[in-house]
Amino acid sequence: MLESFNQFLLTVNDYVWGLPLIILIMAVGLLLTARLHLLQVRHLGKALKYMVKNEEEGEGEVSSFGALCTALSATIGTGNIVGVATAVCAGGPGALFWMIVAAFLGMATKFAEGVLAVKYRVVDKDNHALGGPFYYIERGMGKNWKWLAKIFAFFGVCVGLMGIGTFTQVNGISSAVQNFFDPNQAYAVTLFGREYSWFVVIAGLVVTVCAALVVIGGIQRIASVSQIVVPFMAILYVVTCLILLLCHVTEIPNAIATVVYGAFNPRAVTGGLVGSMTVAMQKGVARGIFSNESGLGSAPIAAAAAKTKEPVRQGLVSMTGTFIDTIIICTMTGLSIVITGAWQVEGLEGVEVTTYAFQNGLPFSSTISAAILMICLVFFAFTTILGWDYYSERCLEYLCGGSRKGVPIFRWIFILAIFIGPYMTVEAVWTIADIFNGAMAFPNLVALFALNGVVVAETRSFLKRIHGQSH
Repeated sequence: MLESFNQFLLTVNDYVWGLPLIILIMAVGLLLTARLHLLQVRHLGKALKYMVKNEEEGEGEVSSFGALCTALSATIGTGNIVGVATAVCAGGPGALFWMIVAAFLGMATKFAEGVLAVKYRVVDKDNHALGGPFYYIERGMGKNWKWLAKIFAFFGVCVGLMGIGTFTQVNGISSAVQNFFDPNQAYAVTLFGREYSWFVVIAGLVVTVCAALVVIGGIQRIASVSQIVVPFMAILYVVTCLILLLCHVTEIPNAIATVVYGAFNPRAVTGGLVGSMTVAMQKGVARGIFSNESGLGSAPIAAAAAKTKEPVRQGLVSMTGTFIDTIIICTMTGLSIVITGAWQVEGLEGVEVTTYAFQNGLPFSSTISAAILMICLVFFAFTTILGWDYYSERCLEYLCGGSRKGVPIFRWIFILAIFIGPYMTVEAVWTIADIFNGAMAFPNLVALFALNGVVVAETRSFLKRIHGQSH
């Protein structure tokens, strides 16, 4: 029964994440990159400066940095550690190349999402901001497209409850804790007809309680927790990866060559394990988007809460999210996996692949290396749970016509989903998340395609103004 259900999920996933969606995501990124004249290269410095320099005025609920940290809390998650590993194992080292290409184009997409989110958001008299793809579809494309906005919001709630937001993250946390403390499942307990380590049960309970304490406080609490945890965990992980790469600095050129060569000739690199360039591309792009969420339409929901008067300024800040998440963090993870040969070790899957890379690549004992990765994964996944609670709440608010009455009930259902997450099978969890992601991306990509002229006009106007001010 379970086997046939998994097979059904895989069939649906292959259909959703087939070439049409991948081509659409890449095409939107390419179109925006061309129309904005490589904005992600020319204005990256400005974007990084704006990222840490908040605006003093402007409507909204949290600072620009707070909004970015909320968005980053949702994107820097298991995708950076587990997602990269599954992509490289399934698509060969070449998948990392396609992940970076998708992220480069995705920076333009994320910029456009941030611009439209602030331009079309609704701020009430209490300064409560609501915005995102549902509003830029409805207010930008017109009332006739409201059905498309509703579809996006519906899938947004599903992704939060049953996709990236809960199951995959708490599953990643409990697996990491068990792998570290009880790898042989010596301390087992039977639940729901299956055996689980006590560490899985304890980790699940602790995460549920901690998430409940933050989630019930709403956006301000989520943003304040994210502003502390996100920079700390990102720096810890980046420094660890840097140590690993510096210890193997002579092997980096060879690893990069393997990645590039594997992107176009996967069979030559993987020994025939990966059939075609399409598989490497599909796995790389799908996991890259799972990690940085460019084109998915989630980050603009956080961007809409930022205290800012300038849509383009927030677009630039949003763009740095993809740069940090994929071009820096995922690339470091991918290179660590390729250099240590972790992707070629039989029998390893998910977090075990990255654990192997850390244990065999870092100059510390295997226990310390595994502990560092476990801490990073726990924090990464926990903040993703917080970010996605916020996203799905906002989608629900839109579905309820702006009413917040259903939000408290939704929070408890969300907490319940976290509680049951550790007991789901890994394969089914990731497949469900992928399906909902893809379904959520379609309406958003249609809107970005339709409104790209608005993004270009806003960008030109902003750049002309600030260019005038600097003279």
